[in-house]
Amino acid sequence: MSKFQKKGKAEMPELNTSSLPDLIFSILFFFMIVTSMREMELKVEFKVPKGTELEKLERKSLASYINIGRPTKDLRARLGSASRIQLNDKLIAGTEVGYIREFVQAERESLAERDKPFMKMCLKVDKDTQMGIVTDVKMELRKAMALSIMYSAEQR
Repeated sequence: MSKFQKKGKAEMPELNTSSLPDLIFSILFFFMIVTSMREMELKVEFKVPKGTELEKLERKSLASYINIGRPTKDLRARLGSASRIQLNDKLIAGTEVGYIREFVQAERESLAERDKPFMKMCLKVDKDTQMGIVTDVKMELRKAMALSIMYSAEQR
């Protein structure tokens, strides 16, 4: 004789889902508030050249920006007025193109594996910049195997 007897199968109570939509909208609202859009502080000035055959960029998250131009007015007193290279938010010393390979590698590593073949480098170059700097940047991009290059321009 046992003191405990089985009364049969105990039924599981139903899950109450009445507050689920409130929870989902609260989480959605939280992520909308916390997420920041990718913005870049320009440290160089550039006047974008005009072009006729332009295409709109579909996925901006796959693009990394290289800006080439004169430093902004507040930086010009320290750095001079010669053209400088800005990699996303980082202004590199002079026209040192050696940092570009490290930049490309870091950008490639930050992407998901399926997106790596679609990575694009976007060059925003001042129309008065010497072509030698642009050629040096393009050669470093070629050495870093970043072969998909776009140029930023305005509609003519």
